[in-house]
Amino acid sequence: MKFVRFGEPGFEKPGLVDDEGMVRDLSAHVSDFSGEALLPENLAKLRSLDTSALPKVDPGVRLGPPVTGTRNFIAIGLNFADHAAEAGLRIPREPVLFNKIASCICGPTDDVMMPFEGEKLDYEVELAFVIGKRARYIEESEAADYIAGYCLCNDVSERHFQTERSGQWVKGKSFETFGPIGPWLVTEDELDLKALGMWLDVNGERRQTGNTSNMVFQVHYILAYVSRFMILEPGDVITTGTPPGVALGMETPKWLKVGDEMHSGIDGLGEQRQKIIAFQK
Repeated sequence: MKFVRFGEPGFEKPGLVDDEGMVRDLSAHVSDFSGEALLPENLAKLRSLDTSALPKVDPGVRLGPPVTGTRNFIAIGLNFADHAAEAGLRIPREPVLFNKIASCICGPTDDVMMPFEGEKLDYEVELAFVIGKRARYIEESEAADYIAGYCLCNDVSERHFQTERSGQWVKGKSFETFGPIGPWLVTEDELDLKALGMWLDVNGERRQTGNTSNMVFQVHYILAYVSRFMILEPGDVITTGTPPGVALGMETPKWLKVGDEMHSGIDGLGEQRQKIIAFQK
């Protein structure tokens, strides 16, 4: 099933996408997609509803991030061998973890803001997943039971902040609007996680092409691994790395600039479109 949140920023309502691609309003059955609403038993109740009886939503409505109340937004670095190669780095022996601050999360078609003093703005199409129940020291074999669903993520990055201003990567990963997720939260039964095509275009030019089959560490392993180092709660997001083609890996980098448009997609998870806008204080 595909779950969504629709409406203006800060006023989104929960919904789902029916078999005809129509958004249906779920607000009579759940207040929002956060916290306990993401528990497996609660999502199962929503999946059992007669979708044809749910109110239809205007097809032109804005879709927001498909989950709210996120406390931890964890990212996995260098998780595609070909991306590590273009960055001139070795394939990691263990997953590389870093933070994106949760306040950077925005909707799949919201504008992305150029940071104040930004110089090297970059894009990264990624597969992300949302935690559905408290995860602590879990095993890889049981990881699927802890995932509410999957979504498309653009791990927007400012490389000057990330690599040239000392410290850890979080500075280049967490500016407001640097975490577009959605449009949908898709349950695992609809996906073949090991063979999802991925792509991203800038101004109509294909920049990234990849497939989850090239991930160094697969989703269930990643969740079990991360749960060794921190407690994950419902609504937390983990994004799992990007294929090659980012500006950072180019001989002459094509950094994003104001006015550029990004268009990305992952099989089964929908598409995103964002425009780069100037910094606004």
